[in-house]
Amino acid sequence: MTSPEIPHQQLDQTAPEELQEELWRRMSALDHVRTGASVVSLPETRALHMEPGHAFGPDSAFVRDSTEFAHLHGLLDGSLHLLLPEGEAAEAVAKGWGELHPVAVEGRCPPTLIMLYGPRDEDELETVWDLVRRSHAFAAGQIL
Repeated sequence: MTSPEIPHQQLDQTAPEELQEELWRRMSALDHVRTGASVVSLPETRALHMEPGHAFGPDSAFVRDSTEFAHLHGLLDGSLHLLLPEGEAAEAVAKGWGELHPVAVEGRCPPTLIMLYGPRDEDELETVWDLVRRSHAFAAGQIL
């Protein structure tokens, strides 16, 4: 279950801390990425920002006029928001890996912004990690 409004959070079936930390270790090691605070989320959220010289993706690959393309919520949540090309975002939602962000549902941002549910086991970790790499490639302009 997730909250229907902002802050958009996963409320149950949260990811174990060790899987969240493994995911963050992988995320923070992506090429041309800076880690830091999110431009939109809660203070405990850890965000990925594409280095400006490598942020060649379309505006729909980033959060609100920034270079942020993904963020991992705090340990009590374990979900993450990221941006994917529209078709890939729709596919991830259709497969039950996540859901559209409420602002995307309302039409206030493109339907590229989704929440991925936190990984509860190794298989889910690999699925989430693959989608994070796709988001990174989208932000880098490698896929449109």
